[in-house]
Amino acid sequence: MSFFQVGWSPVMKNYSKILALKYRPQTFKQLIGQDEISNSIYNAIKNKITANAYLFTGIRGIGKTTFARIVAKALNCESAINNMCENNCSNCLDITNSNHIDVLEMDAASKTGVDDVRELIEFSRYPPTVAKFKIFIIDEVHMLSKQAFNALLKTLEEPPEYLKFIFATTEVKKIPITVISRCQRYDLSRINSEELFNYLKNITIKEKRSVEDSAIKLIVKISEGSVRDALSLLDRATISNSGETLTFESVQKIFGYVDRSSYIDLLQIIFLGDEKKIINHYRKLYNSGVEPNLFLNDFMEILYYVKNISFIENAGTNFSLNDSDFKKITSLSQKLEPSDILLFWEFTLKTLKEINLVGNPNILIEMFLIQLTYLKKKNIIKTNNKNYNNNSPLEKLDEKIVKNNNAINQIKNFKQEEEKIEKTNNKEIKNLEDLIEMCLDKKEMQLKYDLENNVNLVSFSNMNIEIAFNEKLNKNFVKDLSEKLYHWTKNRWLISFSKEKGSISEKEKLMKLKEEIIEKYKKSSDYKNLQEVIPDIELIDIKKKEDD
Repeated sequence: MSFFQVGWSPVMKNYSKILALKYRPQTFKQLIGQDEISNSIYNAIKNKITANAYLFTGIRGIGKTTFARIVAKALNCESAINNMCENNCSNCLDITNSNHIDVLEMDAASKTGVDDVRELIEFSRYPPTVAKFKIFIIDEVHMLSKQAFNALLKTLEEPPEYLKFIFATTEVKKIPITVISRCQRYDLSRINSEELFNYLKNITIKEKRSVEDSAIKLIVKISEGSVRDALSLLDRATISNSGETLTFESVQKIFGYVDRSSYIDLLQIIFLGDEKKIINHYRKLYNSGVEPNLFLNDFMEILYYVKNISFIENAGTNFSLNDSDFKKITSLSQKLEPSDILLFWEFTLKTLKEINLVGNPNILIEMFLIQLTYLKKKNIIKTNNKNYNNNSPLEKLDEKIVKNNNAINQIKNFKQEEEKIEKTNNKEIKNLEDLIEMCLDKKEMQLKYDLENNVNLVSFSNMNIEIAFNEKLNKNFVKDLSEKLYHWTKNRWLISFSKEKGSISEKEKLMKLKEEIIEKYKKSSDYKNLQEVIPDIELIDIKKKEDD
């Protein structure tokens, strides 16, 4: 067999292992955060009702491969599942060290082809040598090719009694449904913050490493529910700290994490409208290592908390907000209008979508923050009718707006633009000419071109447009025109193709009219007089002379 087995080296001593390997669970009891799945599989094996294949899915670092090995040990343990690994039987030890002859681990990321699976199937024909079951563990199974999955189907559906498959994947959507339906699927969830905190706390005690609870909570938050990530971060942080007590501030510096209070302060400055302070505050965040993409995501998170703080409990299990930040956000949310926050949310989301369109995202963020101040000033949502406390970051906002002439001019420009848009939107579209004129006003030149050149109108009435089919029309014409008409009129229009020939296009109408005018003029006495003077004269076009 050419399959290699992935696992720990049997010569690696416990004291030389990284924490993620040293504290890797070996039994169902040692697993955290997956109690329901553990109990389900444990009871199934205990009652000898086992599946042909198991599929473990979930994000990175939550125990998919660990689960696979524990299930393999539970199926083959000499001491039975009730006393699994307690007597350190040879099967469990060999599976732990990844050198068991009947338990094969295959990395599908490097063994993706149909030939690799055929070799696996060929090997499955022989019964186990020393254990009860022959078990194939395939990690990152979604990486297998389509042909490899197809080759596996028959064996997966009707395997020999001694054969078991255990799959692990982070992207279950890439696995064919025909394979998933042949497996007993278990979706592993992210580990609860409180559970992960207690787990890390116990490890720091066992390792005799001095770490503050606040530092562990921050590591839990950064790990996003991944046990492996949390242990790796803890390992790195404690090593970087050279034996000293690991504090919250130390973890912030090591991982480049910015405290939420900085974002809360920035939001307060934005509502005060001090552009210089806004830019200086952001540049401090940027110089500390915050990427523009990450900044926008964190900023949106703060907006979410400000809007919904009344629905969030500040219990000990909530590591997203500390007590100080919770109080700050609660105080700020009482002084701001929800509509202001929703406006900021919408604008931040729009900026996040556009950030990859610019060469220097950093300057985009600076302009975005300045725009937020003008958005607030433009909005002026009910601030004149509110009485805030003396310490409010929004007090005397009206006074600042009056003093700031630039801000007033900006608001006037916004207002004029809104009136212009409203006036355009109020135009009625009664016929094709009105529609073409609307496209011109809205600068929808592609639609205007198609309407003038490629549309053969059959009927136009009561928000119903019927046109003859024309191969020259843009393939998205109907979809784009429907969306624009709904946006302009707030009504649904029905645009359909007809088998009727329809009238000639607007362009053809103009050409025909032009030809008629030319022919009419050719019959006039003026033209005949010109021909007598210039016999080879040729009339090409007639234009109306503009009044002086």
